[in-house]
Amino acid sequence: MNSDLNHPPQPSQSTAVHWLVRLMPILGWLPAYKSSWLWSDLVAGLTLAAYAVPVAMAYSALAGLTPQTGLYCYIYSGIAYALFATSRHIAIGPTAAISVMVASVVGMMAGGDPASYAAMAATTAGLVAAIYILAWIMRLSSFVNFISETILLGFKAGAALSIASTQLPKLFGVAGGGDTFFEHITVIIRHLGDTNPVVLGIGIGSLVLLLAGERIFPGRPVALVVVVISIITVSLFNLGAQGVSVVGLIPAGLPSFGIPAIDTQQMEGLLELAFACFLLSYVESIAAARAFAVKHRYTIDSRQELLGLGAANLVAALGHGYPVGGGLSQSAVNEKAGARTPLSLFFASLALIVVLFFLTGLLRNLPEAVLAAIVLVAVADFVKLKDFRQLWQVSRLEFNVALVAFAGVLLLGILKGVAISAIASILFLLRMMAKPHVAILGRIPGSIRFSDANRHTSNERFPGLLLFRIEAPLLYFNVDNIVTSVLEGIHSESTPVKQVVCDLSTSPYIDAAGARMLAQLEEQLEQEGIQFRVAEAHAEVREILRATGISERLGGVSRYTALADIVEDYERDTRPRYT
Repeated sequence: MNSDLNHPPQPSQSTAVHWLVRLMPILGWLPAYKSSWLWSDLVAGLTLAAYAVPVAMAYSALAGLTPQTGLYCYIYSGIAYALFATSRHIAIGPTAAISVMVASVVGMMAGGDPASYAAMAATTAGLVAAIYILAWIMRLSSFVNFISETILLGFKAGAALSIASTQLPKLFGVAGGGDTFFEHITVIIRHLGDTNPVVLGIGIGSLVLLLAGERIFPGRPVALVVVVISIITVSLFNLGAQGVSVVGLIPAGLPSFGIPAIDTQQMEGLLELAFACFLLSYVESIAAARAFAVKHRYTIDSRQELLGLGAANLVAALGHGYPVGGGLSQSAVNEKAGARTPLSLFFASLALIVVLFFLTGLLRNLPEAVLAAIVLVAVADFVKLKDFRQLWQVSRLEFNVALVAFAGVLLLGILKGVAISAIASILFLLRMMAKPHVAILGRIPGSIRFSDANRHTSNERFPGLLLFRIEAPLLYFNVDNIVTSVLEGIHSESTPVKQVVCDLSTSPYIDAAGARMLAQLEEQLEQEGIQFRVAEAHAEVREILRATGISERLGGVSRYTALADIVEDYERDTRPRYT
């Protein structure tokens, strides 16, 4: 793809213009827009709109809101995001996971009042926007890295099953209930005898058409075709009289902008929901943005995406919507349809505005069973058994972490599952850093490089010399484990160790406790008649060792001290003893 869209402001531009272009990237790429891209963006926008009509309505119903609410979200948030975005392919709108979180929290707080329900959902979007903008100001974009792919794998699988359990009653035409996955399933089993065969037939038929259509026509708005067929069928055969629930009348036009009215006493509960929505939407949005950026060879600014997503949620709140994000499925539709720039989102919004002004009457006979089928197909991609099997083979620890996230969502619900997933990510990271791998090194034959001698038995070892590398930062909570590993390595050597060298090339940081650990290790080894040295330390580590006075005790830690030189000196000094 042409790189013109990534061009930076020229040095001749004023500071104000430079800042404005950085704030709103559209001011940078729109003047460089090529007319040859217009058709691709137009087609992609219309395709996205065709996809969004049924999906937005389905997700709105999942969130417990009116069908048109999801369409409002797509229209407003897509335009706002395009003004600030650095991704060319992300499409902004409601997502399944966010929708079910809104329903689970706001549903309990609203007490059956539709006006209060809508106001709280919109307020949540406003709070999400505030968190996004605060994170942008504080430059917290890197915090997404704390949520691992392993955690997301378990979370998404659990969320998919949890969401599916909320849609099955609509598919069978029976009453639903419960707060967690197992409660939902229990209620469904209890009411299976009340299944409406006509509703079930519509639901199963829709599922078959959606799945077959996705396989035969990937990237096409198959859901819209299924919606049209179902509306025609319900209208021709008057299926509403046979117990088929339909969407009903959708008001034409757009809502007025305004700040939602909300009781401040409800803010605490909504703030917890907003943080969970922020966490989930940012992780999913950035993951999708990075995937498309790699595929099309351009770069994204993770911090700028915070501002773009914040703007999208702000206008969603003012437009009486609910929290939005860059969903992977809707973004994939936009990308596969040929989008070249965020201008496709403008075209999608314009198409949806036409739908809301002129075509809402055609949607009144849309069966709710069809919307449930659309949700079920959308979340089916979240369950990736192949990835679970691969994780089992690669790392049992990571498999167990994914399992924790999966079980947390099913047992406690999606909202609490988000918190458990975040905590599990941090604990997993801390666990890895608390017990870092300490590699006993050997020289790679025919080179001056060193690697783990236990993994590569052909590496050269040196009698009386022990080389080790700490493959992590030296921090207060891992120094005890490091010392234990080093001492075990020393005492397990068949030849008495005379010199020990610590390779710090893979330790980018060391805190005060880590510095003290090196000093104490030097003192302990000295008492055993063993010389201790440090090599390959990074600049920041050297500065810390000097500031704490540890460098002098270690005989000086210099950037000129190379591990290969120490080994060469040792070989020269000891060679006569072993000949």
